[in-house]
Amino acid sequence: MLLTPRQEEIVALAKTAGRVSVEDLAARFSVTPQTIRKDLNDLCDARALTRVHGGAIFPSGNENVEYEARRAIASGAKQDIGRAAAALIPDNSSLFINIGTTTEAVGEALTERNGLMVITNNINVANRLRIFPQIEVVIAGGVVRGSDGGIVGEAAVDFIRQFKVDFAVIGVSAIDEDGALLDFDFREVKVAQAIIANARHVILVSDATKFERTAPVRIGHLSQVHTFITDQCPLERIRTICLENDVRLIETTG
Repeated sequence: MLLTPRQEEIVALAKTAGRVSVEDLAARFSVTPQTIRKDLNDLCDARALTRVHGGAIFPSGNENVEYEARRAIASGAKQDIGRAAAALIPDNSSLFINIGTTTEAVGEALTERNGLMVITNNINVANRLRIFPQIEVVIAGGVVRGSDGGIVGEAAVDFIRQFKVDFAVIGVSAIDEDGALLDFDFREVKVAQAIIANARHVILVSDATKFERTAPVRIGHLSQVHTFITDQCPLERIRTICLENDVRLIETTG
């Protein structure tokens, strides 16, 4: 693709700042937002940029930031989300918990529950909950991902399929404006899809930063979950999807 001078400058700005917004670019170049959106779409089609809500980012080559760094991102919001999710899960329930720093916050908030059976492919969740005698922890087998302690692969998928549980608590790497739920590792996606398929009530937990990110592998769609818990939902289209598909939206702030 041959870039126009304006598009070349947009890429340079994104590379310097990490992110550009439609509003700022329209003002900078004295053009309409629609013109900027077309530029950004063209640049994203050419893989020069990655589209996010309200603008675009310069692809870093490692968009899935290191796990410990992710723990620190929106940590307060994740704790609030964790408590809100735990409040929906009664004693004597069975549940899945998948990989993610937000799902770990849910696990932390469940430590005072009694009679739970927690099935997980998240070593961190298993290690935290195993010390509580009132909680039975069942851990999936498979390949352990060194970066985050997640257990992935076909063995984990087959293991998950043996169960039918009351609740599933799932996290994702990104949420697209059209409601697509996205992740980086296709092996983890297979596990997440099995978890969704084998739970009576699916709870999606995600902080608002996930609306600003993108990832290449599709887990499923927001319409497949029953409850979506976030700190805040800035996208009206996401609210509409929840309303049209009877997805309960819980915002912990505002």
